[in-house]
Order: sequence, then structure tokens, then C-alpha cells
Amino acid sequence: MGDFVNGRDAQALWYGILAATFGLLQFICMPMLGAVSDRVGRRPVLMYSMAGMCLNFLATGWAPNLACLFIGRVLGGVSSASMSVASAYASDISTPENRAKSFGKVGAAFGLGFICGPMLGGLLGAINLHLPFFIAAGLSAANLVYGYLCVPESLPLAQRAPFKLSRVNPLTALLKLARRTEIRGLIVAYGLMTFAQMMLQSTWVLYTHFRFNWSPRENGVALFCVGLCAAVVQAALLGPLIKRFGEARLALLGMASGAITYLLYGLATQGWMMYVFILCNLLAFAAGPALQGIISKLSPANEQGELMGSLQSISSLGIIIMPLVGSVILGRVSHLVAGDWRVGSTFFLCVAMQVIAIAVAARYFKSHHISVQVQAAPSSPG
Repeated sequence: MGDFVNGRDAQALWYGILAATFGLLQFICMPMLGAVSDRVGRRPVLMYSMAGMCLNFLATGWAPNLACLFIGRVLGGVSSASMSVASAYASDISTPENRAKSFGKVGAAFGLGFICGPMLGGLLGAINLHLPFFIAAGLSAANLVYGYLCVPESLPLAQRAPFKLSRVNPLTALLKLARRTEIRGLIVAYGLMTFAQMMLQSTWVLYTHFRFNWSPRENGVALFCVGLCAAVVQAALLGPLIKRFGEARLALLGMASGAITYLLYGLATQGWMMYVFILCNLLAFAAGPALQGIISKLSPANEQGELMGSLQSISSLGIIIMPLVGSVILGRVSHLVAGDWRVGSTFFLCVAMQVIAIAVAARYFKSHHISVQVQAAPSSPG
């Protein structure tokens, strides 16, 4: 961003605008792609997404000005909207009992990307700042070829739903979720938790630069730690954690861990502390899959695409709102000395949202008589 805009205030503003543009397109397109996948199948929509991401990275890598960056953000937002379809695919091939673990595996795949991507991007960026985007375009093209040759369709013809325009309106999709009184509390908790995550993701780089003067190298290492934790929890530990605590209690524990960590991020006085807090926040990576699993069990099979699209629309709404809110806050505190506690204001807002989410979820579980007690470990025979 520094190549296109000068000054911390302007960088924070335009960073927020570009991130919000990405989120707006995701918000608009996620229910549409989810509904389309319910009608035509998951595979064609996933193929479209892979091709779109390739074009997105090419446009971003080539961009000589802000206008071209906007084009890249538009392409990226429309293409990445298929995350809802990936979640629906995972739901298609899973039993209700295993859906949370399947969602965790999808999250683990993203975590592996965070392990490899930032480190590779940092190394390539040291050679040329545009090179990581061109390599990413090549990887997206390779993914398209692999998907075309190796990924089967997951949604049988008998389970496909008719396409209706009413299902593609993102506001309609959110209103439909809001009208589902049997899961309304979970939707509110999921939304608040997601908004807090979007605030962190959209302001992390600027925050660490302002407070600790971090370069892309330090942020690459931090994202490596995030990806490592996500992959370990969601790929290896999620099943045992669900078996030990149950989905409801695990969701509460994960959100509580996240709230504490947000507070510590905002109060950190040394950059090395951020790495420690990331590595100690393992349970937070289990909260989202646990909540998704509970919500998914309460919806029919032929609406999983629409449901996942609606849930992902909440994330996209967060990507629209939270970068703008975060950029305004960071712009206000960017001129304070690095040690001033107010520089961490964005994370304190995350704490507030997370605490409210915990309260709403706990009330929902209590009112619906969903146990949050720790399950007894099985006894050894003999």
C-alpha cells in the first residue's frame, strides 16, 4: 500500500476500503453461489472459483495503480465467495455426527495455506513484490487442473434443489437465518465471533507495523504460527476435543480463549509476545467448526449450500464493516507513541464482541437444554 499512498492515515483508510470492497463482493455472491451449487452441483461452481482466483492474482500482481488493485479485489471477492460451496461439499460427504470434523478439515486446509503461503510470499517478495501474486496465479491454475481431473461431484441429482431468485439475495438469506428462531442465538453468537475475527484479520498488519514496526518478514512468521495452530487443531485435535468436551462446551471454551487472547494482543508491549499469544490460543480454532456443526445438523441436506452461503455472508458482512471501522480507529491512534495502550483499541473492541458472543451462546445452550458439561473419559477395560 505504501507504493500507492503516502501517510499512515491514508494507508489505513485505503487499506480498509480495499478490504471492504473484497468483502462486499463476497457478501453479494456467497448466497448466490451456494444456491447455484444446490441446483447444478458443487463441482462446476468450485471450478469457476479456481479460474477466478487465478485471474484475481494476475490482476493484483500486475496492478500499477489503485484502480487495478480494485479490479483484483473485485475478482477476488467474487471468486472466493465459493468458500460456502466448499463447506457445503464437506457437508455432503459427511454424516451429521462428523460434520464439525469435516468443517475443521476445511479450516485445516486454510491453515496449511497460512503455514506455507506467508513464508513463501515473504521469500518471493524479497526478490520482487509482484512475484508472490504471479506464483499464486500459477498455483490457482494448477488447482483448477487438479479439480477438473480428480474432484468428483458430491451432490446427487435427487438431492438438488430448484433455483429461486429469492435465495440469491444476501439480505434475504440473512433475514431467513434471522427468522429461524430455533438457531437464532447460535447465529448471533457466530456473527459476533466472526466480526471479531474479521477485525483482527483486517487490521493485524497495520497494527503490528504501527506498534512494533514489523516488516512483512515478522508478519509472515506470525501468519505461519496462525496456520500451524489452525492446522494442528482442526486437522488432528478437533475430533478428540469434540469427543472430550462436546460441541457446545468446546465452542464456549474456544470463544473464551479468543477473548483472552484479543485482550493480550491489545496490551502487548513487545512484538515477541504476539507469537506466544498465538501459540497459546489453540482452542479458539475449534470454536467456529463446533458452532457450524451444531447449526448444520439443524438444516436439511438440500439446503446445506444455501445455509453455508448465508453463514459465509456473515463473514463477508464482517469484511465490509470491520475494515472500515478498524481503519478509522487505527487512523485515530496511529500518531500515538507505540507503548500507549490505546493503540490496541481495535483488539479491545474484539474482546467486547467476543464476550457478548459467549453470553448469547451460553444462554442459547441453557434455554435449549444443550449440555455443556465435560464428558467423562471412557474407562479402560479391566
